[in-house]
Amino acid sequence: MTQPASRPPATVKPPFWRDPAKRALIFQLLMLAGVFGVLAIIVSNTLTNLESRGITTGFAFLDNTAGFGILQSLIDYSEQSTYGDTFIVGLLNTLLVSALGVIAATVIGFIMGIARLSPNWLISRLAAVYIEVFRNIPLLLQIFFWYFAVLRTLPSPRGSLSLGEAFFLNVRGLFVPAPITSSGFSVVIAVFVLAVVASGIFSYWNRQRQARTGQRLPAGWISLGLIIVAPLLAYFAMGMPLSWELPELKGFNFRGGITVVPEFLALWVALSVYTAAFIAEIVRSGIEAVPHGQTEVSRALSLSGGMTLRLVVVPQALRVIIPPLTSQYLNLIKNSSLATAIGYPDLVSVFAGTTLNQTGQAIEVIAMTMLVYLTISLLVSMFMNWFNARMALVER
Repeated sequence: MTQPASRPPATVKPPFWRDPAKRALIFQLLMLAGVFGVLAIIVSNTLTNLESRGITTGFAFLDNTAGFGILQSLIDYSEQSTYGDTFIVGLLNTLLVSALGVIAATVIGFIMGIARLSPNWLISRLAAVYIEVFRNIPLLLQIFFWYFAVLRTLPSPRGSLSLGEAFFLNVRGLFVPAPITSSGFSVVIAVFVLAVVASGIFSYWNRQRQARTGQRLPAGWISLGLIIVAPLLAYFAMGMPLSWELPELKGFNFRGGITVVPEFLALWVALSVYTAAFIAEIVRSGIEAVPHGQTEVSRALSLSGGMTLRLVVVPQALRVIIPPLTSQYLNLIKNSSLATAIGYPDLVSVFAGTTLNQTGQAIEVIAMTMLVYLTISLLVSMFMNWFNARMALVER
């Protein structure tokens, strides 16, 4: 006669206060309540103090007339514009110098990082000198150097350094021709966009074809030719709908064309050169992280040095380069706030500086400025994280 199977002992449910998961949840809720309570006390005290001093709060001041001029503006701006317009002007100026700085720093940094590993002794040492010099001098001093020691010592407008009759450089800035478009130029732009899209599709098809057959077309040259030739054909077909307004010396300064103020030039060069020194070291370390056997295999396959670098080394090095490269991009964007030291009208100088001093709306102005930098940094981080995920190795 078989014995009935014994039942497993019933599990005893622990009390609520002894459950680690529930206890952790309670502690987190208490912590959040404490944080929000402290913030509520700070906000309440701030509003009370502002009211007692007769300081108004809110964002209605953005509709008031600014009453001051701005050195550089990418939109129509005058002294009759509002404080909201000063915010937009400062934001656009910050985005302009940051975007151009990121591009220039990336190009210079990659060139110097690769040159640092060059077998040529002179090129390698020159790159090393550049990296060590510009990386170890404070950025603010470099901004002062380019502004006061270089650009402020240029000749007056009458003695400008010129390139032909189109480009002029003097103590008041760089003067370049301004494009003037007419009807039909939109067609040229549309053809250019289509050429870029077609080049991307062709490059994708070329990679798929290489993966299937092992054969590869010179996609880079074909895409470059498509992007250049197609818009040029459209340009001539539409009757050359683009002319140039040349700067001319009239009186004591140049008139016409586009004026690039020296404050922008000094800040852009300093940010680019300084950040590029750090990017160069990141590129060097990324390339050295690629196993040496990869280059030996490429040489065994009779690949040239340029093809080895472009097709074998750099794609693998990017997986090491991209994460620290993101930090350098963020540093460059935030370092652009040093523009106030030389009077470049960025967001900090124009909005968090002059606007704040005139309106006294410190909380609103500083909060908007901080939110802008936070938003830009998060967007850049999101894009670079997406790009890093695309470049990462996919395990099978």
